[in-house]
Formats: sequence, C-alpha cells, structure tokens
Amino acid sequence: MSTRHVRVAASPDADDRFMVWALATGRLATPGYTWSFEHHPTDVLNTLGDRADLDVLALSMAAWPGLAGRWRILPHGGSMGEGYGPVVVATTPRSLSSLSGRPVAIPGETTTAWSVLRMLVDAVPVHTPITPYALAFDRLRAGEVDAALLIHEGRLTWQAEGFHAVVELGQAWREIAGERPLPLGINAIRASLAPADQAAISRHLRDAIAYGLAHREDAIAWLLDHGSSLREAGQLRTYLDMYANARTLDYGDAGRDAVSFYLQKGSEVGLWAAVAADWAP
Repeated sequence: MSTRHVRVAASPDADDRFMVWALATGRLATPGYTWSFEHHPTDVLNTLGDRADLDVLALSMAAWPGLAGRWRILPHGGSMGEGYGPVVVATTPRSLSSLSGRPVAIPGETTTAWSVLRMLVDAVPVHTPITPYALAFDRLRAGEVDAALLIHEGRLTWQAEGFHAVVELGQAWREIAGERPLPLGINAIRASLAPADQAAISRHLRDAIAYGLAHREDAIAWLLDHGSSLREAGQLRTYLDMYANARTLDYGDAGRDAVSFYLQKGSEVGLWAAVAADWAP
C-alpha cells in the first residue's frame, strides 16, 4: 500500500499541540498516512496559505476569507469562545470608546481578535508579535501603546501582571451575535487534495482530538514536559477547557451557524468580500 505524507502547520499553543498530540507521538495508527508537524505563531500561520508543501493549516478565522477556494474548513479543530475570548487590557481602568484613534498592541492584523475589535472601536493597530507573549505587557508598561489585545496565554495571565480589563471580546461578541460562540481559530485542509485524501486526513485528525479528550491528563503531562508556555497544570486545564473541548471535536449546528454569521458580519463591515463557509468532509 502506498503511503502519503501529510504536512501540518499549527501554532505552538497548548490547544493546537493538544489536538495533534496523539498523531505527533505515534499513539494512533493511520494506515497509508505519515505525518510531520511544524509550529509557528498565529500571525505567521496566517501568511502560509501559499505554501504548496502544506496539507493542513491552522488559521485565524479572520484569515480564511482570503484563502477561500484554496483551503476548506475542517469540521473539527476549531477554537471557539463561549462568552469569553481575547481581552483588551490597559495599565489603568478606561472605557473602550477612549481607545478610538489610540495605539493598541495587537497580535496581527489577520487575527480574529483584531477583526472583532475593529467592529467595536476605531483603534490604531500596533503589530506586536505573539511570541514572546509578554512583549505586549512590556509595551504597555513602557507607554508605547494605550492598551493591548491579548490572545492565547496572555489572555490567562494579564491579571497577575496587574493590568485592567477594557473589554472581553467574547462578551462583546454576544452583543453582536447573540448566543452564538465566537469562532476564533480553525483548522483548514488544502482544497486541491484528492477527495479521498481529504476525507481520510480529516478522519485521522478528528480521531486525534477525540484521543486527546479521552486521555486529557496524559496530554497535559506531555505538554508540561515539552515546553508549554503555560507552566502550571491548572492553567493548562483552564486553557484547554476554553479552547480544546467538545466544540473542537465537532462544531455542531451552533458552531457552523456561528462561522456563517461571523463571515457575513465581516463582509457587512467591509473586512472582506462576501464568502460562504466551505466545509471539508
């Protein structure tokens, strides 16, 4: 039987590494397929859609409209905010409206977090690389920006750093979208792959997520042993509760509706041209 090698690019964050843990460590048999994984910060991943050697790519939801037709959304692997999500923080209490026209550190202009903040206020983006995540804190303390938009690990650690929340985007999203979750990150598969390969790769990736959920404590122990930027098991559990959960295993009708609503809303406010979600098997 011939073997196909699958190249996956994802972030080094705990949720992405959790999703592929079972495949990266050989815990699942995948007849006919071998795997390799590379890890890049989210803002970098969002620029890799033109790489012909990649088969699966983790993306911000906001980056996908620019890749529609070339990459299909996998029905699993998504990270959604259920009333929570990225957070904007400042050194002192202040209102969201006070950020209009003011510099805000953001983790990239293709991130979903920035797209939602743009729906709320006309701030001035100051691109601040996600890695190291403490760089946003440093810019705040130095007075280089008025606020910082935090995703990933920074979203859990800002209170311990002494900052004040300006807006929790997951809550603000509910004012826009009702009870729909906020689709933050997705996994996508190259549309040019043969349909049989798309279906098989999708199945194996879903099985890996299911395995991780069924062996969660083993996965957490592995993440702690392999350099997770969250160094406490309790923090990791909280983070995975938020972004690697039953919704990650399957969007479900509510998750798919949330993706469609988000894409529609983004087109309405001019963030991208109208585009319909394209779901892989």
